[in-house]
Amino acid sequence: MSTSAGGKKVQMMDAATMVLATMRKMGIAGIPRNYELVYEALNSSNPALTREFDSLGPNPTQGALDEVGAKYFAHHHKTTVVDGAHDKITDELETMLRTLRKEQSSLESYAQLLGETYHRISTKSASSSEILGGIINMLSSATGDTMEKGKVAVQEMVERAVEMEQVKLELDEYKRIANTDPLTRLANRRAFDDALPEIYNSKREAMYHALIVCDIDHFKRFNDSFGHPVGDRVLGVVAAIMRSTLRKDVFIARTGGEEFAVILHGTSQDVTMEVAERIRAAIQKTPLRNQKSGMDYGPITVSVGVCMASDAENGTDLYNKADIALYMAKNSGRNQVQIFNDKMAGDIDKNWLIYRK
Repeated sequence: MSTSAGGKKVQMMDAATMVLATMRKMGIAGIPRNYELVYEALNSSNPALTREFDSLGPNPTQGALDEVGAKYFAHHHKTTVVDGAHDKITDELETMLRTLRKEQSSLESYAQLLGETYHRISTKSASSSEILGGIINMLSSATGDTMEKGKVAVQEMVERAVEMEQVKLELDEYKRIANTDPLTRLANRRAFDDALPEIYNSKREAMYHALIVCDIDHFKRFNDSFGHPVGDRVLGVVAAIMRSTLRKDVFIARTGGEEFAVILHGTSQDVTMEVAERIRAAIQKTPLRNQKSGMDYGPITVSVGVCMASDAENGTDLYNKADIALYMAKNSGRNQVQIFNDKMAGDIDKNWLIYRK
């Protein structure tokens, strides 16, 4: 049995050698359809084919070979005329499919259609024109579906973006409200506590910043003598004067009760003192009267404490030292500006009730 199998193998090898030798001698391209044609012609299984093949001469053209092959091997040569173009299209589409598969993400139906297209190309089970037509139809359908899904996805993304933008605006408004004093419309203590530490984000730049704290003198008298509505009006007037006296980009806050704070950036000690004095003077010269009754509620004055950021270690230290300077202004007769120095910390025997007298 092994001898018989070995004999058949030798015969097949001999036949293959003879076909290849003939193709080289006649200058025939080594492609599958030519191999089949030469093999059948040399095998003499079809005398008519052998005669036509012999008539092609010693150097047949590929066109002449394809003409004979199409006549005797229609099942195979029907697709050989455009094999080159088909192979090129196949290669290009395979490349395109690989790219599309990377981009298809979660579109499972699109992936399935592309997979079917890829299978048809790979098997070459139909003519090139049929394959190309099917590919175009399937890709057109898939692309249409993808574009439609893409439009829906984009629309959903746009709607979500609009919703998110609206939410952001609402959150920004909530944050603004949460950081705003409702009476004076200035920043509140929460906003101040957030802003003050930022002075020390850069130690190098901290030396050019300063804190000013102001406290309305004898504020309790306004409430006790004229009622809380007048006291509220005093707070509003002071806030309005500070807002109009300072640049719009300067941070101003009502930090509690009758106390206000100003954070100055990019300033010097001389400029800071000038700003503090300007605030004090502007408040002092503004009368407070009842426009309907003409009642004069008396002058409004403030005591002011100043500390340069370079004289403090951090935001908390800066506020404490500015507050010490404010106490010294109060204790020295009120309606004046004091700037912190190291001697103040040693001299002060602080009685915080003085702020409410």
